[in-house]
Amino acid sequence: MSTITHDIVAKLWNLCNVLKDDGVTYHQYVTELTYLLFLKMAKETGTEEQIPAGYRWDDLEAKAAPNRLEHYKFTLIHLGTNGSTLVQEIFANASSFIKKPATLSTLVAEIDKLDWYSARQEGLGDLYEGLLEKNANEKKSGAGQYFTPRPLIDSMVAMMQPQLTDIIQDPAAGTGGFLISASRYLRKHHDITGLTEDKQRRFYTKTFFGMEHVQDTHRLALMNLMLHGLDSNPNGAGIRYGDTLSPEGEALPKATLILTNPPFGTKKGGGLPSRTDFTFPTSNKQFCFLQHIYRGLKPGGRAAVVLPGNVLFEGNIGRQIRADLMDKCNLHTILRLPTGIFYAQGVKTNVLFFSRGATDKGNTKEVWVYDLRANMPQYGKRTVLTRAHFAEFEAAYGDDPLGSPKSLRKRRDTGEAGRFRRFTREEIASRGDSLDIAWLKDDSDTNNDELPEPAILAREALIELDAAMEELRGILEELGEDVLEEESGI
Repeated sequence: MSTITHDIVAKLWNLCNVLKDDGVTYHQYVTELTYLLFLKMAKETGTEEQIPAGYRWDDLEAKAAPNRLEHYKFTLIHLGTNGSTLVQEIFANASSFIKKPATLSTLVAEIDKLDWYSARQEGLGDLYEGLLEKNANEKKSGAGQYFTPRPLIDSMVAMMQPQLTDIIQDPAAGTGGFLISASRYLRKHHDITGLTEDKQRRFYTKTFFGMEHVQDTHRLALMNLMLHGLDSNPNGAGIRYGDTLSPEGEALPKATLILTNPPFGTKKGGGLPSRTDFTFPTSNKQFCFLQHIYRGLKPGGRAAVVLPGNVLFEGNIGRQIRADLMDKCNLHTILRLPTGIFYAQGVKTNVLFFSRGATDKGNTKEVWVYDLRANMPQYGKRTVLTRAHFAEFEAAYGDDPLGSPKSLRKRRDTGEAGRFRRFTREEIASRGDSLDIAWLKDDSDTNNDELPEPAILAREALIELDAAMEELRGILEELGEDVLEEESGI
């Protein structure tokens, strides 16, 4: 992020103090700001024709201060059903949390004062992405679960090497970071403007697909994609509002590349997803998303997926899903991520890299595990995660996104003293198909003065509890006991 963009983001973020005085929370603030920024940026980019006359930035600014809030609230309602498809999606069910006319007038005046010429030169997409990152890093906003750190995203994208012929999907799109990074990679490595008209049309309408279940987050994603030149379109590309774990998810096209960080936890209420095409029904969201991902890949397609530690070791259905994944796909690489790079400091996460085989049997012959967790610093405000932290892993991974046998033979097993190890399919089977493999003695300093919020600690405890409950159910089933699926009251 440039100095100019950083300064503008800081000024926008400081406006949250104005809204806090009006009782608006951090998360509500970014949503509220998105409505105003959309109107302002449409004016700055000359795209106001998509907004009905009378409901644009100048119309809002022209209203007398006492009447401006009433007009603004009516504008939000009107744009939910009028204007372009994108306008209607961003303003669907929109409402304002602002109570005082003076608060809105202050926001309008301060937004208008920003250096929009420089912002356009630097890129409005980077500005908005910086605002989302700022919100994600504010623990009280609770937005960290929707924002995967950009250095991690960019590393995963680089390893997967998107191509112009790819159909790229993120079934848990959040604010659109993976699709935007993939687009940025393609623009860097290909002259998009130099393509034929048909190929340009394909790039914009048949390459990027996603789904997001939380409507406010979906608004942020649409805004983010628009500012990065990836508008949603009538042909279905872009990020759809819906639940991937419902029949809506079955409508996502089969992909040649999936990049995603699915939400952690269990389905609300502990029920099963309404998808009927999963071989292994479970209330665990991560296992449901994992099934969607490897089933949604075309033969020869590839995926890079962020998943919590329990996915690697849970028994019963978890073990069956891992075995099915290794049968249908070549699960060639696991990256054990450092702790502290997500909003929940203690949750251990990993990236699984795999490619779909031509058949559904025995595709995984060996799994390489790279340990970037042991003896690493706690990342946060004191130690900021950068792309450079993934350099050694990327070099060890190699230049083949599919993890073909030929490329795996070029890798070097560093032994028990190093970070990169090879494990055969037989060795993994002997471990009960557990992929939670660690060999380095971890002498990391676990004292962290950036203690998580109580709600985050509680969320982490629930994830661990879910894993323990699954293990207990598996033991009971192996003993031939009936497993009650009633609410536990915990």
